[in-house]
Amino acid sequence: MSKRDYYEVLGVSKNASEAELKKAYRRQAMKHHPDRNTGDDDAAVAEGNFKEAKEAYEVLSDAQKRAAYDQFGHAGVNQPMGGGHGGGAENFSDIFGDVFGDIFGGGGRGGQGGGPRVQRGSDLRYNLELNLEDAVAGTTVKIRVPTAVTCKVCSGSGAKKGTSPKACSTCGGQGQVRMQQGFFSVQQTCPRCRGTGTLIESPCTACRGQGRVHEHKTLSVKVPPGVDNGDRIRLTGEGEAGEHGGPPGDLYVQVAVKEHAIFTREDNHLFCEVPISIVTAALGGELQVPTLDGKVILKIPAGTQTAKVFRMRNKGVVPVRGGPQGDLLCRVLVETPVNLTDKQKELLQQFDETVKEGGERHHPKSSSWLGGVKSFIEKMGF
Repeated sequence: MSKRDYYEVLGVSKNASEAELKKAYRRQAMKHHPDRNTGDDDAAVAEGNFKEAKEAYEVLSDAQKRAAYDQFGHAGVNQPMGGGHGGGAENFSDIFGDVFGDIFGGGGRGGQGGGPRVQRGSDLRYNLELNLEDAVAGTTVKIRVPTAVTCKVCSGSGAKKGTSPKACSTCGGQGQVRMQQGFFSVQQTCPRCRGTGTLIESPCTACRGQGRVHEHKTLSVKVPPGVDNGDRIRLTGEGEAGEHGGPPGDLYVQVAVKEHAIFTREDNHLFCEVPISIVTAALGGELQVPTLDGKVILKIPAGTQTAKVFRMRNKGVVPVRGGPQGDLLCRVLVETPVNLTDKQKELLQQFDETVKEGGERHHPKSSSWLGGVKSFIEKMGF
């Protein structure tokens, strides 16, 4: 049986925010958790719905997994369903605390051994502008990113050198305290340590007890050939440093390709407009046309009409995710001469008279159109 769409499972739109995802998951968890559906038939159905909602939230609440799911569907995450109730299903009070801890001032569970609460660093985003040539060919660029890094003086502990943080006696180092309210066991952030699970009696003077300092990092980014607008390059571990020794986040470099003076890109094809004179259009000729890897000759056959498109094979883009190289499509535009002298006007009038004598031979489209107009007028009785 095929899996349902994760957004449909939670009842949210595809652009739902993190807060909307949490709220939707809370609603599903409250409704379908097996602890609240104790009948044999009800419990079986509820357990299946609960696992489905839990799986959907675990994927969509993770930025990386959500991006993979949005692009490739279930195949992009390959997420197995959780175990049965009592094994894979979480305790109802744990879910309530994990998902909704922010409502009561929490942000996740504290450490499990009396140690400080470890937290992964935030992901960062950097907008990188590239010209079309560099985006198609690939390049390496240096970027300077403001970020939070681990304090070298205290090694991220936040405590003055020679001292160490102490476990909070109020929460026992957990970072949160529990309050029983009837059926629910509600977690709240510890009011004394504010959720860290530790207390720093002698803060580090370099980071003021934060364990992290703000600075700029210079990074080298290798841009693969063929990137396009909206593509992201992920630099693992180059985000903000985690708290209390937690792992760093990632840096996502968002590509924006600047508008080009000659070419526009659509997928792996390039397009350009080539103006030609009325004489070249009528008699034919050859033009030099630029490509991203040099100049080529474009042959214009006699009698070419405006907006005619000529395809130049394999002069486009090799896609970053693989596939055949695209083409360059040149659209010719017949340019009507302007600012004519009296002599030029006289010559054109003489030329027009000789062409009119040939009738349909020289103007097949005009003759066909005029014939259609005449028939229409007669039919309508104008």
